[in-house]
Amino acid sequence: MEEISRVNHIGLRVSDLTISRKFYEQLGFAFIAGLIGSEPVAVIEHPSGININFILNANQHGKNNVLMDSDIKHTGYTHVALEVTNGEAVRSKLKALDIPLSGEPFQHPTGTSFFIRDPDDNVIEFVEYIGLHALKQ
Repeated sequence: MEEISRVNHIGLRVSDLTISRKFYEQLGFAFIAGLIGSEPVAVIEHPSGININFILNANQHGKNNVLMDSDIKHTGYTHVALEVTNGEAVRSKLKALDIPLSGEPFQHPTGTSFFIRDPDDNVIEFVEYIGLHALKQ
């Protein structure tokens, strides 16, 4: 559909608003609103326009991401990929914030990627993207 113009927001179920808000604020997101609705929801946004809706109805906090850490491969969104202009600078900032990488950075045909986990073990990829044109060379 040509009417789709961009991703509006990402819905992310979290167990604790205070903890999640602090973590994502370290990544440059700002608290916009919340608690809203019956779920309830809180909204954060990055200056780049990336918007995340924290869904605050998690039944429990656990260190097991059912989509990523289980031998059974469930369907669903496994991670969000945030494009960055300088991966090395981001890795340095994450290190200064004591946010560990989930494995080493790796090269792929369209750039370099590395991953972290948020306090609820949701996966975040940072990608220094060189573009699809690199595949054609």
